[in-house]
Amino acid sequence: MANDFKRYTKTSCTTSTGTSADAVYTVPSTSGTGAMETVVIGIYLSNKAATGVTASVFLDAGTGTGDDVYLVKDATIPAGASLEVVSGGKVVVQGNGTVNDIVRVSCGTASSLDAVVSVLEDV
Repeated sequence: MANDFKRYTKTSCTTSTGTSADAVYTVPSTSGTGAMETVVIGIYLSNKAATGVTASVFLDAGTGTGDDVYLVKDATIPAGASLEVVSGGKVVVQGNGTVNDIVRVSCGTASSLDAVVSVLEDV
């Protein structure tokens, strides 16, 4: 299968947190029971409010075994600024054909944050 660079966006993220936060990227299901791996190569959060906000990025691991983690939790982003969460590093997310990892984003102030997740799928 071919590797594909893709971009996913979410405007006006909500204040829900953890597994209830806004899903920006979900590892796609493959045909049959095949596993798919994806490399997250960038996550950008942009504060579009006139005041500072806090933001979190949560990896909802599809395993359901307590493997969920925050990539960043309650990071402060000044008014009109942005935050690059995956700076120079990469995060592997995966699916097993039944359950898939989800990258979720939340903001301390509703509708004040936009998010972009860039990935390389099917690696």
